[in-house]
Amino acid sequence: MTPEPFRIEPEFSPRIWGARSLVPLYPEKTGLTEPIGEAWVTGHECRVAAGPFAGQELRAAWREMPVAWRGTRLAAVEDFPILAKFIFPTDNLSIQVHPDDAYAQEHERAAGGRGKTEMWHAVSAKPGAKLLLGMKPGANKEKFRASLAARTPEDIFESWPVSAGDTFFVPAGTPHTVGPGMILCEVQEYSDLTYRVYDYGRVDALGKPRKLHVEKALEVMNFGAFAGGKIAALPLSCREGTRHLLAACRYFAAERWDFAAPMDVETDAEHFEVIVILRGSGEMSWTGGAASYLPGQSWFVPAALGRYRIVPRETTALLFTYVPNVAALRKKLLEGGTDEAAVSRVVFA
Repeated sequence: MTPEPFRIEPEFSPRIWGARSLVPLYPEKTGLTEPIGEAWVTGHECRVAAGPFAGQELRAAWREMPVAWRGTRLAAVEDFPILAKFIFPTDNLSIQVHPDDAYAQEHERAAGGRGKTEMWHAVSAKPGAKLLLGMKPGANKEKFRASLAARTPEDIFESWPVSAGDTFFVPAGTPHTVGPGMILCEVQEYSDLTYRVYDYGRVDALGKPRKLHVEKALEVMNFGAFAGGKIAALPLSCREGTRHLLAACRYFAAERWDFAAPMDVETDAEHFEVIVILRGSGEMSWTGGAASYLPGQSWFVPAALGRYRIVPRETTALLFTYVPNVAALRKKLLEGGTDEAAVSRVVFA
């Protein structure tokens, strides 16, 4: 089975805070009868669009992939490890928090036993867009409970304005919410464990409040300083355009590439790559094949593919993500001349 890239069909998830138009990423998704909150572009139930695994769910395709596709370091990984998605909020998401792996393994085995560390990259943002991430100094469980009772939990959060191109790293245990007026590309450890603590009094389609998980949330919530927040992207060497490391941890690394000229890329035999198109169109070509790309698409690139080329028809911005060897990545950046402080602001243990 010769390695070749393949496109992954997105899976669209309705949410009460979602949008009825997903323009410009998905121009065919407008005038929707039901608001869409998320487009999962590497979900386990997403379908493979072409190639030897065409028609299969990504979950099944992953389990059939040989090492040449997965990468040598991921040969024994049971499930596809990275979840990438677009988020389309027109209202506040619930205030929520995600557990870490240790808590999930002890208390949430039926839900997969994995915690959730994530990052957000703002594809677009309107004036006044903001998100809440982390607590203000002095916050504790008692003050948080009191704010919930008074229906003022936002008052004890750190508020962050959001502009297009901003990146935020959200470690497990960090409470947060996202406001309206933006489109985010999220990359995360593959888990859907969310503890909802406040939902602005909303009800679902049946008129019932959505379930809250306050006690579990308080068990995992970090009230002190946290390693994350808004990240200053780290410039990387790139001849054809600009390339920045947005964030990296043991679960994922994410880069943003912007270019208007052809870009030649060489895969790493240790890991596969996922390319998510944020803007632009063009063609990807490799030995034995080629395919066109459009905004909103995601592409799986096998580890052993070798050299491939991305030729833009118009200026392209993409998010490039993979599962890194964090120690090796840190070492490479330091040996390339990046100072320790700059590396530590982007690469997390």
